[in-house]
Amino acid sequence: MMYMVHSFTFRIKEENSMKNIPEVKLGIIAVSRDCFVISLSEKRRERMVSAFGRAGGSIIEIPTTVENEKDMLKAVDEAKAAGCNALVVLLGNFGPETPETLIAKYFDGPVMYIASAEEHSDDLIHGRGDAYCGMLNCSYNLGLRKLRAFIPEYPVVTAEEGAGLILDFIPVARTLIGLKHLKIFTFGPRPYDFFACNAPIKALYDLGIEIQENSELDLLISYRAHKDDPRIADVVKDMAEELGTGNTYPDMLERMAQYELTLLDWAEANIGASRYFVFANKCWPAFPEQFGFEPCYVNSRLASRGIPVACEVDIYGALSEYIGACVTGDAVTLLDINNSVPEDLYMESIKDRYPYKLTDTFMGFHCGNTPICKLNKGCAIKYQLIQHRLLETGDPNFTRGTLEGDIAPGDITFFRLQSAADTSLHAYIAQGEILPVPTKSFGGIGVFAIPEMGRFYRHVLIEKRFPHHGAVAFAHCGKALFSIFKYLGIEDISYNQPKGMLYKTENPFA
Repeated sequence: MMYMVHSFTFRIKEENSMKNIPEVKLGIIAVSRDCFVISLSEKRRERMVSAFGRAGGSIIEIPTTVENEKDMLKAVDEAKAAGCNALVVLLGNFGPETPETLIAKYFDGPVMYIASAEEHSDDLIHGRGDAYCGMLNCSYNLGLRKLRAFIPEYPVVTAEEGAGLILDFIPVARTLIGLKHLKIFTFGPRPYDFFACNAPIKALYDLGIEIQENSELDLLISYRAHKDDPRIADVVKDMAEELGTGNTYPDMLERMAQYELTLLDWAEANIGASRYFVFANKCWPAFPEQFGFEPCYVNSRLASRGIPVACEVDIYGALSEYIGACVTGDAVTLLDINNSVPEDLYMESIKDRYPYKLTDTFMGFHCGNTPICKLNKGCAIKYQLIQHRLLETGDPNFTRGTLEGDIAPGDITFFRLQSAADTSLHAYIAQGEILPVPTKSFGGIGVFAIPEMGRFYRHVLIEKRFPHHGAVAFAHCGKALFSIFKYLGIEDISYNQPKGMLYKTENPFA
């Protein structure tokens, strides 16, 4: 299936503009142990489908109830024929251990297993299903076959509770489908002085993700080939409308529009057998002088459409951003865990107003890649102050192109999936918020508050050698992220532990 990029190049204002993430089409299969009453599983499936509909969901009810392997093959075929790309397997009673777990083997997509709780105290003879017991055997058999499946924290539920679990499963399934069909394009090489971004890519293949590494020269040649592209004028118009009064350098828009088209056309020409894509691109020091601008604003525009473009060839940063986009269905960003909050700013604007210590706060910053929809009013195109110091004298010229402003306040999740030097995968998740506190600084920046951030910073970020880049989702989505990382087989998942819960390396006498 060729993913047509041009169809959404200019449609950033549509409500459903996240075209680079999958749409989940759920099916539900009931299973039944042949020595139990099959109608019990079927009725419980019907009640769960009804409850899910009342909760606002849509799910395809697979007609075949699985008692044996032939039933399993038939039910999986029915799910595939209906276009399902994710499944819920419901143990309406004890369930057939082998056939029910083989569903996860033969179905090409994420599968969640849940079980029906008993319903009435006066119906515990013919109406008792024993799915509480059956779920144990289901898990055991999944392990025997080394099959990955999603089992919620507490999987034995009523119909109404099951509907809630299925709703929780949707962002998990959407992400897993996206990762299975993802290609990461890089334009590098990765900066010499940024070893934090220079992680082994072997772990990407372990996850089933494709990667195409390219040279900056490839990108420059392609960019020059787009000179005078007739589509540039439309992109310039769209940029101007989006920026409004923030369009401080209108002479830059044509160059940036040319670059946006270059990236999207590259993806369309090279996506191959994959369906979704992200970029991890080198952006300094040669880029601005050779291309004539900073790429940050273009990166922000693509991120708003579910196409993260990670700075500094941060491959695992791009991957993490894409996971966040799939989970939330919203724009994400990549920020440096950058600088501490000055004590006078804390005393002036945070202390006694918000329930955070000074060490719970920090500033998340990057040059200007955060989408405009996540910035406060008054954001504008500016120039990269740090690179201007290094590369130019006098008025800024080719270091212009950053989108700068304070990031809007609200809930966030800071997280990252990262490969270590030995290619093992590690992750962290920390929920918090961006405070409505002026940063008094430059770039795309915000004052972040995460409970017990100081301890998390020392005993996770430093101790486990995570890089300075973190993905930011603009919602509390730790629950889904944790489930996704577990499904992917990530054994080391860290989080900001509450006060009184010591990290393994934390000094108890400190």
